[in-house]
This record gives sequence, C-alpha cells and structure tokens, in this order.
Amino acid sequence: MGLPLSERGARATIAVDALGAEQGPGVVVEAAHAAAADGIRLRLFGRPDELSELDGVEGIELVAATELITNHDDPVSAVRGRPGASIVRAAADVADGGSDALVSAGSTGATMAAALFALRRMRGVHRPALAAQIPHPRRRPLLLLDGGANSDARAQHLIQFAYLGAAFAEAVLDVAEPRVALLSVGEEAKKGTSIVVEAHDTLRAGELNFAGHVEGRDLFTDEADVVVTDGFTGNVVLKTVEGTARAYAGAAKDAERSSRRAALGGRLMRRELDELHELIDPDSIGGAILLGLRGVAVVAHGSAGARGIENAVRVAARSVQEGAVERTGELLARSGATRAMLRDRNRGPDSSPAPDPGAAAPVPAKQAP
Repeated sequence: MGLPLSERGARATIAVDALGAEQGPGVVVEAAHAAAADGIRLRLFGRPDELSELDGVEGIELVAATELITNHDDPVSAVRGRPGASIVRAAADVADGGSDALVSAGSTGATMAAALFALRRMRGVHRPALAAQIPHPRRRPLLLLDGGANSDARAQHLIQFAYLGAAFAEAVLDVAEPRVALLSVGEEAKKGTSIVVEAHDTLRAGELNFAGHVEGRDLFTDEADVVVTDGFTGNVVLKTVEGTARAYAGAAKDAERSSRRAALGGRLMRRELDELHELIDPDSIGGAILLGLRGVAVVAHGSAGARGIENAVRVAARSVQEGAVERTGELLARSGATRAMLRDRNRGPDSSPAPDPGAAAPVPAKQAP
C-alpha cells in the first residue's frame, strides 16, 4: 500500500525522470499507470518510443528527452554540461513551476546535483541531506540522514540535519514529536567524535525531542524515530542494512528448500515470511528525499521496480500535500537552527549577524545510495 493522499496530494504534478531505471523503462511505465490512476498528475521526461504506451493516458504528459546521465558520468560536470538530459530538464521543470516535485530512479549523484542547481537550498540551510527510511518488522520505519549527500559534516550540519529530519517525520510520516538521536559509538554524551559531541550538546539544549546518542545496534530497536549522522557513515549504514536483509532473505529461502521438513515449515510460515520480505523490500519505501531544498526531490532506489517508483511518486506527492518544505523552514526559523543563527550562536553574544544569501549548496559527493 502506498502513502495515503488527500485531494491536494492527488492533484500534485510530479516531474519524473523516465531514464536510468536499472530495470528499464517498462517499470516506469507501469508505475506511471498506477500513480495516474490515483489522480496524481505526471510529466515524464524520456524517450517517446519507450513511453508510447502512456501516450494519451489521462493525467500523464510526455516530454521528449533522450539524453541520459549515467552512474559512470561525473554528476556535477554532466549536469552542468548537458542541459537537455532527462534529469536536468525534469529538475528545471520543477524550478520553473511546471511541476510540483521531482522523482528519479536514475543516477543518484546526477539527481542530487540537478536538484541542487535547479531548486537551490532553502534559506538558512547549510547543506541539504538525503533522508532514507529503514524498514522495521515491528514498528514504523526509521528515518536516517544523511544518506550520502555530504561525506563530511561539521556539527552545525548535524544539528540542521536533526531539524530537517524531525520536520519531515512530523509533516509527511505522521510521527508526533519524533525522537531524534545522533549515531555514535556509545550512549554516553561525551562518546564519539568532537563533532558529534558538539552537536549533542547543542541539540540537548534545543527544542527537539532529543534522545541523545544511539549505537548501530539500536537502529532496529525503538530508541528513536530519526537518526542523524554524516553522509559517509549514513551511506555505509544503508548499504550494510540492505545487504544484510538480502543475505538473510536468501538464507531463509535456502533453508526452506533444504529438506522436506524444512519445506513443510516454510509453507506453514509462508505468511510471516512474505510479510518479512515485504518489510525489507526497498520498493515498499519508495526512495530517499533530499531535505533542505526549496522544492521536493525524491531519489528512487536505482534497482527499484514499478512499485518502488510508484511509491517514490507517492512520497513526493505527499510531501507537496503536507507542505513539507514550508513546515521545515518554519521549524528551522522558530528553533534558531538556521545557518545564520547557528553561526551567531557560535560567535558569541557580541558578534554581529552575518548575512545568509541562501545561495546554491556545495555540490554533492559522487557516492550515493
């Protein structure tokens, strides 16, 4: 089941980069059919011959864009040098008001670069962060950020990531007063790097529902709803979780086929095993959202199937519906977690405020989930 949509969410128009999905254009076509059937409007940027099945479908508009930026291209130079590429045109469409949000299952680096250049940072944000949901078998998914947009991070960045994640969890994931924690090597306040400790001290004195430090083993407990770390660590965590889930799913299938008794047990547990597979399937989540931009951009998993891309579209539409960008900006300003406010706080009471022009963010790292 996808995220529920109100009438406003259903009316949202989503720009979809229709090139680059690892499973081919067929999954994009299938996802577009399903999303349009629920009233979400789509503008698909891709090759007309690959999308011809959608020609004339109500709520879907096809925009010809034949150039693809791949994972082998340098994302920043490719985005700057190929204005006709599908992801560049889709991001520009959102910036120009033709669509309300961006979704892509193509190159993650290119998607982040195109979104940064076209949508730009929200005023007061140091760096946008990639927020990904980690499924859990017995509770709502955990929101982890940064998932790969910023390999290096200072304390101010981690502080802002915490507020960005809390705002998204409350606005889009329906988590009341989300518990926010920092990923570290111990629960004690002084454990971790100096950057993590500094961020901890600031967040503890702030207005968030701050849960302190959590360790990697706590990601699948009920310690927090939002976990914050730098993009390098976050990306490693996401890849490790994904690989572990696949390994255990494969081991369960192998065990089921190992003997008649195991096969019988497998049949008896079929419902539970199917539910577990559903929970660990990346398609059930739909993708990661780039938080801290002036618009909505969702990065679908590169290997996503039709359901994964459909759910990415739903995440984007729900974000538009709930005013995620506006609510995030309000929380940052109200809490004193904007870029200028954090800088003034670090300078001390006698420092004069520094201007915050809200210029474009630093370019993203090439590594991404």
